[in-house]
Amino acid sequence: MDYKPRLRSKYEAEVVPALMKQFQFKNRMQVPVLKKICLNQGMGAAIADKKLMDVATTEMTMISGQKPVITKSRKDISNFKLRKGMPIGIRVTLRGDKMYEFLDRLISVALPRIRDFRGINDKGFDGKGNYSLGVSEQIIFPEINIDKIAKIAGMDITFVTTAANDKEALALLKEFGLPFKNQK
Repeated sequence: MDYKPRLRSKYEAEVVPALMKQFQFKNRMQVPVLKKICLNQGMGAAIADKKLMDVATTEMTMISGQKPVITKSRKDISNFKLRKGMPIGIRVTLRGDKMYEFLDRLISVALPRIRDFRGINDKGFDGKGNYSLGVSEQIIFPEINIDKIAKIAGMDITFVTTAANDKEALALLKEFGLPFKNQK
């Protein structure tokens, strides 16, 4: 028996029929799909301390289940003591089963661990059906041992969808279970 992530099964069984009914799609192929989730972590402090980049890489690997790519600076900025080619961040792009597994852990475990959490803001859409949110601490993920972290760092999470507009993308992400703040 092949393994199928819980949210992938939920997408096929519940999300597609709900969105077809809500937006009166005539064809199943018109229903928006979550294409990828991009995680990005800027490590500006790694300019002074090179070990922070190694620690951030291992933490991002534990969070995403995939080895991150180190991003390097494109130009020199003397005020920040930054030289071209210095490592300043890490990023991961999740697709397929790893994407659904990460989304499931984000919704059910990580977001509820945020202090004073009342839902995520619905203003992070870009007009083309993609949604971005920022997480201020990486310790909300259960894979990270709080006693062993060197520095608390945030990260950006971007959901890339095939939705034609923000309204469809919001409906898609709500159907997956992302806890948006109640509007009106």
